[in-house]
Amino acid sequence: MDLNRSSLKVLAEGLRTGAFSSVELTSAYLDRIEAQRDLGCFITLDRERSLDQARRADQRLAQGNAGPLTGIPVAHKDIFCASGWLTTCGSRMLSNFVAPYDAHVIERFNQAGAVILGKTNMDEFAMGSSNETSFFGPVRNPWDTARVPGGSSGGSAAAVAARLAPLATATDTGGSIRQPAALCGISGLKPTYGRVSRYGMIAYASSLDQGGVMAPSAADLALGLTAMAGFDARDATSVQRPDEDFAAQLGRPLEGLRIGLPRQYFGSGIEADVARCIEEALKVYESLGARRVDIDLSYSDQSVPVYYVLAPAEASSNLSRYDGVRYGWRAAQYDDLEDMVTRSRSEGFGAEVKRRILTGTYVLSRGYYDAYYLQAQRVRRLIQQDFLRAFEHCDVIMGPTAPTTAFPFGAKGGDPVQMYLSDIFTIGVNLAGLPGMSIPAGFDGAGLPVGLQIIAPHFAEALLLGVADRYQRETDWHDRVPALNGGQV
Repeated sequence: MDLNRSSLKVLAEGLRTGAFSSVELTSAYLDRIEAQRDLGCFITLDRERSLDQARRADQRLAQGNAGPLTGIPVAHKDIFCASGWLTTCGSRMLSNFVAPYDAHVIERFNQAGAVILGKTNMDEFAMGSSNETSFFGPVRNPWDTARVPGGSSGGSAAAVAARLAPLATATDTGGSIRQPAALCGISGLKPTYGRVSRYGMIAYASSLDQGGVMAPSAADLALGLTAMAGFDARDATSVQRPDEDFAAQLGRPLEGLRIGLPRQYFGSGIEADVARCIEEALKVYESLGARRVDIDLSYSDQSVPVYYVLAPAEASSNLSRYDGVRYGWRAAQYDDLEDMVTRSRSEGFGAEVKRRILTGTYVLSRGYYDAYYLQAQRVRRLIQQDFLRAFEHCDVIMGPTAPTTAFPFGAKGGDPVQMYLSDIFTIGVNLAGLPGMSIPAGFDGAGLPVGLQIIAPHFAEALLLGVADRYQRETDWHDRVPALNGGQV
């Protein structure tokens, strides 16, 4: 059995029947990670800690006290605090921070018996769309190592694409799960805002951040979401809902499914090969009984400017705690307290983080708060209402996840606005708090993956996963893997 290419269901069955142990499975992935370190997917690995957790999982398996993820290695984005693990958020500011507690997401996976495989690389404080802003260096797209994997969850996306992990956690503030999932040819799910607790998830923009999961297929995502979702009283934005079986609609028939197609998602600016792949995916859905419905998201063009007012505003507040006093980076030389804080923040934060802190502080400042921040909040509500009206006429919304496939390193670094436009189709989902996902839908002429975005009403993750899974039963894009070191994984 090729462990690195097996689904979570197959891996779980192999562990349950004793075909292999969690120690063997974890070792296989750790060995593979070491062989592919040039991809830059991981910031922190701790082989002994991971294998110790795997040994405890094997004991649970032997006692018959195992769940679907017991003994399964999971990679965690380095934005989730994990007790005893270096937790850096991809920044020099936290390059020496060892978390003293577990995030709720980590707690949930630990309770499920999963093994922490390591902490994945990411754009600094989740600010970026290419994974070029990490203090620890960029992550490389395994389909073409001269190109970006997307961001900010690029480490998790590339790790899953290269089959260095069967499942990875991630976060999505404006597309940071879906966009890298599309660029790396995997499946990525951003749940409804409030579905997954943000406790212990280092904050970027609190009204937008949401934890999610990445895996090769929708069926794997359903298992991951079941493990991580749940109410947490420590998070004021966590929503209390009955437990759900997110795999309940896998394999569902699609007869009569109404697919909303926003005209704003199919205009200029989309690469021809991306448009072609999306059209072919829609034809597959039509052959399964779904029908197209034209819809209008009239305020979608405003999503990028609204996001880049609100997100930096929240970031400027959230990142004010990093002052070099209690934890994190502290300048080696300074004259007094004010100088220490100034030097520590200047040295600890990278250029993109500083840019967003400055922008956020500006829009919140006296004389500009009403003109920018309050106005952006008003337009945000109009964007939310756009989606609610659209769902009166359709069951799900589909379109391209990103307007282009993966671009070369440095291609957009000198133009922040062009970089921000990489998330033009994903940001609205965060502003509205909706669940959305990206699934592989083909390749462009250069052999780079294209992602299909699917959006559903609030708390309709089971529907979302069912619609994606039905497509993946008809296609094999999610099973395609990149060639690494001269051979297939």
